[in-house]
Amino acid sequence: CFMGGNSSSITTSKESVFLPSKVRLLMNKFDAIEKEITLIAAISSNNVLGKDNKLIWHISADLKRFKRLPSGHCVIMGRKTFESLPYALPKRTNIVLTRNRNYTAKGALVVHSVAEALANTDEDLQPFILGGGEIYTLFLPLAHKIELTQIHHEFEGDAFFPLIDFSVWELLSKEDHFRQAEQPYNYSFLTYRKANK
Repeated sequence: CFMGGNSSSITTSKESVFLPSKVRLLMNKFDAIEKEITLIAAISSNNVLGKDNKLIWHISADLKRFKRLPSGHCVIMGRKTFESLPYALPKRTNIVLTRNRNYTAKGALVVHSVAEALANTDEDLQPFILGGGEIYTLFLPLAHKIELTQIHHEFEGDAFFPLIDFSVWELLSKEDHFRQAEQPYNYSFLTYRKANK
């Protein structure tokens, strides 16, 4: 999975669509149309996503999972995450969320609010959120599912996944994998679903 941005940089101006009241309105709206908003990420045991807008680890099975699960769906990401990619992801509608009103992205739709991002998912009932840290934080209150790769190792980084409230999220499945010659880390594929969804 790819990353970008630090959740500590979130702003909450009066005009921001990220205010809690607006989030609640969005939750009601998108629950009504039964979208299963899904966060997908790979994180370390200390919640690091990456450093300098790059992955710290390389796990082939995780990259394949990242490619497979969102295939055919809309994918929403921040500007830094999009710029970490070599090109727009194929077989997906790429949506870039940024505050920069002058930003353009080849092969992607550019939007400037959570509401606008979700409005552009059209009839896709399972849009995926690709990060980075700030984008995950914005969408976590709206999300129904989290597809997580947990690397069982601590890393230093500058982008972080938000803390998961395990009183709200229930673990649906866990698939453990162990270190091998080509990669030195134990890791798990985890699927969480919001308990009240």
